[in-house]
Amino acid sequence: MHAFRDLETAAYCPRKLYYRRRRPAEETPDRVARRRDLAFRYESLLADEETLREVPIAVTPTQFRSRLGSAKARLTESDWRGIVDPDGRDVLLAGRECRGVAHKVLAEAPTVSLVFAGEPPEQGVWHPQSVRLVAAAKALSWERETPVERAFAEYPAHGIVREVPLTTRRKAAYREAVRTADAIDGPPPRVDNDAKCAPCEFRDECGTRTRSLRSLLGGD
Repeated sequence: MHAFRDLETAAYCPRKLYYRRRRPAEETPDRVARRRDLAFRYESLLADEETLREVPIAVTPTQFRSRLGSAKARLTESDWRGIVDPDGRDVLLAGRECRGVAHKVLAEAPTVSLVFAGEPPEQGVWHPQSVRLVAAAKALSWERETPVERAFAEYPAHGIVREVPLTTRRKAAYREAVRTADAIDGPPPRVDNDAKCAPCEFRDECGTRTRSLRSLLGGD
């Protein structure tokens, strides 16, 4: 059974998943934990600007409150209440093919919400995160024996909450990630000069060569 994180990694880079499996599990970095904690303080952060100035947000307090206020206005009252005060927090879910932690389980519908510490795309969610959302939703669906056709993605350091429909395309990407994870029994082929490699913690042992933008353009 695959972990949600493994399927997210498989969608990002199969070779990265191979090397991650060879390392012991690591604790959540403090920076990530502090940002995730913001997702459980929305109401107080909207109400108290002084507190907002002291927490690890990635935008200005004005931007944060504007974005989060827009999310509150866009969501239904029951969805917003579920985001602010979820039925379950850090819930371990086990489905037919995958297992992992859902940061929030909302009783309404029901559905899940995952909290991401990084930067959001301009719209929607990043592709690997979409796979992780489908995995969590499918696990909840398996446990509750009810369809789950949407999820939420939160980027609390940016004040962003997005509803994510679990479209046919997203489910197909999840299936592809499962097949990829199933097939890994040795290091997959290297990816040469891929932008994904530069920030990867396994780039040295992986052996994938990366070049600077200048070198790609013919510079020294």
